[in-house]
Amino acid sequence: MATLGSAIDPASGAFRANSAAMRAAVAQLRDRVRAVSERGAGGDEIAIERHRSRGKLPVRERIDALIDPGTAFLELSALAAGGLYDDEAPSAGIVTGVARIEGVECIVVANDATVKGGTYYPLTVKKHLRAQEIALENRLPCLYLVDSGGAYLPLQDEVFPDRDHFGRIFYYQAQLSSQGIPQIALVMGSCTAGGAYVPAMSDETVIVRGTGTIFLGGPPLVKAATGEEVSAEDLGGAEVHTRLSGVADHYALDDAHALAIGRSIVRNLAWRRPAPPWPIEASRAPSVDPAELYGVIPADPRQSYDVREVIARLVDGSELHEFKERYGETLVCGFARIEGYPVAILANNGILFSSSSLKGAHFIELASQRRVPLIFLQNITGFMVGREYEAGGIAKDGAKLVTAVATTSVPKFTVVIGGSYGAGNYGMAGRAYSPRQLWMWPNARISVMGGQQAARVLSTVRGGFETDADRDAFEAPILAEYERQGSPYHSTARLWDDGVIDPTDTRRVLAMGISAALNREIGETRFGIFRM
Repeated sequence: MATLGSAIDPASGAFRANSAAMRAAVAQLRDRVRAVSERGAGGDEIAIERHRSRGKLPVRERIDALIDPGTAFLELSALAAGGLYDDEAPSAGIVTGVARIEGVECIVVANDATVKGGTYYPLTVKKHLRAQEIALENRLPCLYLVDSGGAYLPLQDEVFPDRDHFGRIFYYQAQLSSQGIPQIALVMGSCTAGGAYVPAMSDETVIVRGTGTIFLGGPPLVKAATGEEVSAEDLGGAEVHTRLSGVADHYALDDAHALAIGRSIVRNLAWRRPAPPWPIEASRAPSVDPAELYGVIPADPRQSYDVREVIARLVDGSELHEFKERYGETLVCGFARIEGYPVAILANNGILFSSSSLKGAHFIELASQRRVPLIFLQNITGFMVGREYEAGGIAKDGAKLVTAVATTSVPKFTVVIGGSYGAGNYGMAGRAYSPRQLWMWPNARISVMGGQQAARVLSTVRGGFETDADRDAFEAPILAEYERQGSPYHSTARLWDDGVIDPTDTRRVLAMGISAALNREIGETRFGIFRM
């Protein structure tokens, strides 16, 4: 297998400028993540102190105590809901991610009761469902750390009635159960109204004395409906549900005890994942320094670069078995390994032409037959347009790539390392094509087209400008809006991705994703029709 070298000079002015720009972007990312996580929960100091005064651990401390010591927690969408709901729902009031518990890879879904009592905003629901979707796709046991007042009532019309609203949580629970995927609920606070089905539909449920409660209707509703006055503990506390109703299975004295019981339950799942379809080798560091990734990516997104410079800093030994190197050169395809796992990489090196689309579809066929996970490194403005290319069949050739991406059965992982525009997003496994995980670098941009192109299209359609200054004045607000909406933080706030990551974390993040995906067998692929 060929070893990739590097043509980049780390001492050059361009490298230093690029590196400084990326370091600034990563510093901003870290500041944003720190703001929602450093206190152990998303609420303010008063809310966190009130939470602790009730004998309850903040949500992130709960997760730290649950997962295996010294192991990483692959958090999903830490910056969800940023800039939305008047910034009153940090991380959308819920923490989710992939964790290792008693050696078993699991999904963790943990309510943050310091954020509006753990109630569900629309994006809280979306984030909860995304975690369950990952559990289903990858066959991962699911642990719910429940501490929630249910739906956020002021936004009930955006939370309750539609298919992918609150009720979908319990639909997914039933689906997980039907596939034999274990679910464990640790009720460490309120579990109210429809939320009571979370523990009731789990395989095993733990409830904490004095703080954990489960009921379809809380004390105020009971009084309004029946006139009966009853305390929360007497209505749905640990004593009621472990001794009388049977809704819960384990009685915990406090949060720490509940988390220990949860770990014990996982230990006794006797969980085994299937054997992979290929050998896993020992991990080897790239021979080209991954820390140089910061200087590889141009500070000016309009400037081109060879994406092999990125691949060389991501894959084991910087080794790439490149496929069709001399054909369809704007899409780099090849087999490599990441932390010992075999991967099939598709990386943009320019706009997609018919040749690069055909090459990509062919390569996906090979990866699918060999059951090798696909890695998409997106930096794409779209497919080539114009009379020559339309006559040459760019639409049908691009469709082949889209069909291959959509129908392959191997796990797909997407990292947006630059732009993600238009139909290029589709051909490179954007969110609509169900990659197992999709991550963005802090320099990434995403929109239907670039702001300059959109502004010029709209001004051309409008027409009638007397001067260039008039046209510029019309285009300026369009450019500003595309700049705002194209930001990775605009994307991640709305869960268009699974999070924004430091480029130097990419290897580790992808390896954790591949490892999780191996809990489900990689099935045989059946492609759709390729128009010839």
